[in-house]
Formats: sequence, C-alpha cells, structure tokens
Amino acid sequence: MPVINMEVGNLSLEQKKELITKFTEVAVEITGIPKQSFVVTIRELPDENLGVGGETVAEIKAKNSI
Repeated sequence: MPVINMEVGNLSLEQKKELITKFTEVAVEITGIPKQSFVVTIRELPDENLGVGGETVAEIKAKNSI
C-alpha cells in the first residue's frame, strides 16, 4: 500500500480534497498501481511551528500584513 505524505500549513477542506484527488491521480498515472491502493495523508502544521530564515511563519506573516 503506497503512502503519500504532505506536511503543510493550514488548508481549507476543498484544498485538502483536491490534493488527495490529484496526488492519487498522478501517482496512478506514473506507477500503474490501482488508486484504491494509495493512502494520502495531510499533516497541517500551525504557523507557529514552521520556521523560515530564523523566524516563525506567524512572525513573517505578521510583519508582511503591516
């Protein structure tokens, strides 16, 4: 059973559904494995738990919204 994992910031339900559908479609196309075999997981990470360039994403967003 192939597993596709994605770690990302907050997404809407619609975005998650689209990612699951498209990840599965592309993986089936490339591998030829039936879509029923694929598992897709999406792990959302809060902005406070993601850092870029020594700052949290929450801090970066706060500075950019000013």
